[in-house]
Amino acid sequence: MSYLELRDIHKSYYLGKEEFPVLKGIDLNFDLGEFVSILGESGGGKSTLMNIIGGLDRQFQGSVTVDGKRLDHKNEKAMDTYRRDTIGYIYQAYNLISHLTVLDNVLIPLDMTTLSHAQREDRAMSLLKRVGLEDQAKKYPNQLSGGQKQRVAIARALASDPKVIIADEPTGALDSQNTAEVLEILDSIAQEGRLVIAVTHSQSVANSGTRIVHLEDGKINADTRLHNAYPLKDTERLKSRLLPANVAYRTAYKHFKYNFWRNSLIVLGTAIGLFAVMLFSGLGNGINGYINKQVNDLVNPQVVVVSRYQKSPNSTASAASGSSAQAGSTQSAQSSSASQSSSPQGGSSSGSQSGAGLSAATAAPTAAMPSISNKNIDQLKSLKHVTKVDNVYIASNVTSKYNDKSAVISQLQNWNTSATKNSIKYGHAPKTGEVLIGSKDVAKKLNKDHYKSMIGKTITMKYQTLNKHHKMATVNMKLKVSGIVSSSSGMGSSMRSDNYVNTKTMKNAMQDANVETKSPMVAVNVDKLDNVKSTTAQMNKLKSNAKRQFTATSVSSIISTVQTYISLATNVLAAIAAISLLVSALMIIVTMYMSVSARTKEIGILRALGESKRDVRRLFISESLIIGVLSAALATVVAFVGQTVANQALSSIANFAFVQISLSNVVVVFVIALIISLLASLLPARSAARLNPIDALSAD
Repeated sequence: MSYLELRDIHKSYYLGKEEFPVLKGIDLNFDLGEFVSILGESGGGKSTLMNIIGGLDRQFQGSVTVDGKRLDHKNEKAMDTYRRDTIGYIYQAYNLISHLTVLDNVLIPLDMTTLSHAQREDRAMSLLKRVGLEDQAKKYPNQLSGGQKQRVAIARALASDPKVIIADEPTGALDSQNTAEVLEILDSIAQEGRLVIAVTHSQSVANSGTRIVHLEDGKINADTRLHNAYPLKDTERLKSRLLPANVAYRTAYKHFKYNFWRNSLIVLGTAIGLFAVMLFSGLGNGINGYINKQVNDLVNPQVVVVSRYQKSPNSTASAASGSSAQAGSTQSAQSSSASQSSSPQGGSSSGSQSGAGLSAATAAPTAAMPSISNKNIDQLKSLKHVTKVDNVYIASNVTSKYNDKSAVISQLQNWNTSATKNSIKYGHAPKTGEVLIGSKDVAKKLNKDHYKSMIGKTITMKYQTLNKHHKMATVNMKLKVSGIVSSSSGMGSSMRSDNYVNTKTMKNAMQDANVETKSPMVAVNVDKLDNVKSTTAQMNKLKSNAKRQFTATSVSSIISTVQTYISLATNVLAAIAAISLLVSALMIIVTMYMSVSARTKEIGILRALGESKRDVRRLFISESLIIGVLSAALATVVAFVGQTVANQALSSIANFAFVQISLSNVVVVFVIALIISLLASLLPARSAARLNPIDALSAD
C-alpha cells in the first residue's frame, strides 16, 4: 500500500450554472522517498490537485488516503491537524510574511510543535544554516533576493518535520543558478525519506526528480519513473499541537510594531477619549473629597443632632416624612430665631439646622422648642450604635471683654461631641473654666496686632436670656482662653460655631443665673460613620403613644446629597467624553478591516501551515486588544500628568488635590478600553477567519 493514494478525483468550477471541469478522474499513488514532478501546462489542473492533496481544497469528488487512512475533507479541524502534522508548502511566490523576520517566518510552523522555545529557535537556526541563510535570520523578507526568499520558504516547509512537501512551481521565479540549488535541496529532502511533490511546467525541472507525472486537460496521460524512490530512514518525528494563545499575542505585537506609526495614531485617538473619562472621574473624586474634608473639619460626621419633633404648621402631609419634618423643624427654629434677634437683649437656647449644623441662624428661645428630658436621653442612649448623648447649649449675642476692648459674637456654643478639633488653629479644646475663641470675630478684635497672645489670657463673657421665671437674666462667665479657632466662612459660617466654652462651665453659669439647663437639642454620637444613616432613620421612627418623638438630622445627609449631584455631573461629563470612544471604536473597526484586506495572503499562508479559524480570529483580536491596552496605558500616564498640572494650577484656590484619580478609575478605563477593542475586532476577526485559504493565497 502506498503512503498517499488518490482515487477518482473529480473537480469542477462553476460560473453561474455553467460547469468547467478541471480534474477528470485522477488516480495516483505516492510513496515516501519519492521526488515526484507533476508536469503540465498552465490551466491543466496541477495547482488544484496540489490543493486537494494539501487539504486546502475540500470541494471535490473522490478520495484521498494517507498512510492507510481516508481523509475527511469535510472535517475542517481534521484538515487543520493534517496540514500541521503532514504537509509542508513551498510556493513560487514564496509567500513569506513581510512583517516577520526570516527567523520568525521559519518559527511559525515550529510554534505548533511540542518543542520548547529554545528548541524551536535552535531548529529554526539549523534549518536556515542548511539552506545557507544563517546570517540572514534577523532580516525581513523585503531585504532578501528571490533565491534567498525561496530558501527561507524551504526552511519553513521543513520546520515542523512533515512527511509530505508540496512545491508549487518552486523555481518559476528563479534564475538558473538558484533553480539548480533549490532542486538540489528538494532532492536531499526526498533522500531523507519524505515525499516531495513538485508542480512545474518545465521539463528540465521535472527531470531532477525520481518520477514524472504528466497532467494534461485534467487527466494523467503519462507516469514515468526516472529511478527508484530513496530508501526510508527510521527517524523520530516532531509532534504537533494546537497553536498556543501566547503565540498569537506575540505575532500580533510584531505586526503592531512593524506598522508602529499608523497604529500609534489609533492608540492616540483612543487614548484621548479614555483620558477624558479618567480625568473627569478623578475630578469628581477630588471634589467629593474636598467637600467631605471641609464638612468633616467643621462638624463631626458621626454626630446626629436630635430635637423634639414639631409638626410643620405649613404642611400636615409632610409630618410623616422624616426629611420634610426636619425641614419643618428648621423653619420653626429659624422663625423663632428671627423673633428673638429682633429683641435687643439677645438670648440663649438650642437649635438645629438640617444636616446637623449648629449656628446662630438656628438659635431660638426655649419656649419655641420643647426641651429633651432625661427620659428622652435614656431612650436615645438605648439605641444600637449610639455611644454618647450630649446636651447642646447655644448662646447668642454674647459680649466678650478683655481690658478695654470688647467684641460681640453672634454665637457661643458648648464644646460637645458635635465639635471637631480640626477647626482649632492654635491651642486646645476648652477644659473647665476655659473658652475657644474665633480668630476673626473675637481674638483680633480684642488684640488686633498680637491675637495669638490671647491664649492663656482671662476674658469675661456675658449674654442675656430668659430665666426660669421668664424674666431677663444675665449669664456671666470669667474664662481663660484655651485656644483660637480658624474663623469659618461660606459653608463653615452656617455649619459651626467659632466660639466654644466648656460644657460644665457654661452649665454652672446658667444655673447661677437661674436659667433652665434642660436643652431642646442633643448631639448623639454614633459608633461608625457607616451606621449614621440607619441610626438617624431609627431615631426619626421612635414613637410614644403613637406620636413621633424626635427630629434627627446628620451632616452625612448633606454630604450624600451633594455627592449625588457631583456624581451626576461627573457621569454626564464622562458620558460626553465617552462619545469620542465611539469614534475610537470605529477607527479600530476600520483599521482591523483594512488589516484583514492587506493581510489576506498572510491569512492563507497561516491556514496552509495548519492554523485554525480560531487561531486567525485570535490573531486579529489580539492586535486590537494590544491597541486597547496601549491606549489605556497612554491615557493613564497622560491623566496622571494632567492631574499633577491641574492640582498645581488649582493650589491657589485651596491647598487640596481637586483631581484624585483612583485605582478603580484606572481599572475602569482599562476595562472600557478592552471592551471597546474586543467589540471592535469581532467582526473583522470573524471575516478573516472565514476566508477561503485558497482564495486568500491567490490574493495580491
